[in-house]
Amino acid sequence: MRVLSGIQPTGNLHLGNYLGAIRNWVAMQDSMSGDSRCFFFLADMHSITVHETREQRLANVRDMTAALVACGIDPDRSVLFNQARVPAHAELCWLLCGTARIGWLNRMTQFKDKAGKNREGASVGLYVYPVLQAADVLLYQATHVPVGEDQKQHLELTRDVATKFNTDFGVELFTLPDPIIPKETARIMSLRDGSAKMSKSDPSDMSRINLTDDNDMIAQKVRKAKTDPEPLPSDAAGLAGRPEAINLVGIYATMIGSTPDAVCAQFAGQGFGAFKPALADLLIEKLAPIRQRYTALRADYGALDAILASGAEKASAAAEPTLRGAYEAMGLMR
Repeated sequence: MRVLSGIQPTGNLHLGNYLGAIRNWVAMQDSMSGDSRCFFFLADMHSITVHETREQRLANVRDMTAALVACGIDPDRSVLFNQARVPAHAELCWLLCGTARIGWLNRMTQFKDKAGKNREGASVGLYVYPVLQAADVLLYQATHVPVGEDQKQHLELTRDVATKFNTDFGVELFTLPDPIIPKETARIMSLRDGSAKMSKSDPSDMSRINLTDDNDMIAQKVRKAKTDPEPLPSDAAGLAGRPEAINLVGIYATMIGSTPDAVCAQFAGQGFGAFKPALADLLIEKLAPIRQRYTALRADYGALDAILASGAEKASAAAEPTLRGAYEAMGLMR
């Protein structure tokens, strides 16, 4: 079993990233045994579709590396690296551009969403982004890829590209990856709008809990989070039509590994004047160790670069047979 997943290094992690993805990564890593392996990468080659300065991109990669390790990703047990240190990603992407069809890419909804009305002004990189994603997965013969709703289409494209390549060249080179869809995926919403996902692109910093926020800031953000005047019901069904209440109860339940029903039963009849301090205390207790480790790690550029260099060496060794097989199948080497 090989699990692969990546994240763009575009700023600090927030609570939504941690509960929605990173904590699941740590759980998958901890469940691996034998020859099974997790590959986690920082998608810095994907990040070039948005302009950043050299210094900002380097800082983002290091910051994200520190955050992932602080959250529990162990470089000795998983392969943690950034794409740019493994040129095989770019090479295989170009080879797969001969297999992927324009019609397939035209149907990708994320390009339409990100390009908006200015499709002619979007970069070519944004358009072929899904092909690089396919290369990321196929390069390591990944058997499973954790995906959310917004990434299912990309994994389907990856399977289509793998199937067509194998068929066109009469090989069984690429493994068709299966999705890992957690039974209960935490969907953490904005603290200012219960109908919008928590996001680092939201202009209001009060909309999210950053993993770098200190205890006072966490307490302040929870205290000022949007709610309603109604008390908490005895079960989660009573939260219907109350998106902000659903979000805060869901965060509490996810942090303690419980259910919204159990949280509602615990706080039944109480208002948010009582619930918010309890939620703030819980978040501070759980996130403080992560923040402290992150702060220590991010200051040591040498250690972070060493982690990425070691991971890239392991990733390159794992990728080399697949890349060589693709070149050989296409008659580009013998």
